Amino acid sequence: MAGVWIFKNNGVMQLVENPGSDYAEGKRGASKQKVLVHLPSGQVVSSYKFLDQILRNLGWERYYGGDPDLYQFHKHSSIDLISLPKDFNKFSSVYMYDIVVKNPNLFHVKDM
Repeated sequence: MAGVWIFKNNGVMQLVENPGSDYAEGKRGASKQKVLVHLPSGQVVSSYKFLDQILRNLGWERYYGGDPDLYQFHKHSSIDLISLPKDFNKFSSVYMYDIVVKNPNLFHVKDM
């Protein structure tokens, strides 16, 4: 069972299996598409080719683990690993925020 735990104002929590659904977005309506922005250049990351170039310049190297469905990066100077789906169309905000956390002050996730 996979999903996201949603905490309501009354203290009750509920597992939402489709976090991109309208319910997960609350009463704001339909979910908004998120984009990953590379802050130094101001450009939106629109492909893995562009992201690969940025991450390599930051010292990240491709990691060839065992899962052929993942595109992964690691740094020798840390234990961090960035795992992304091979299909860029599945590159969601969860993966974007992982990149933001592991590269502070260099990326930002914003609504499109």
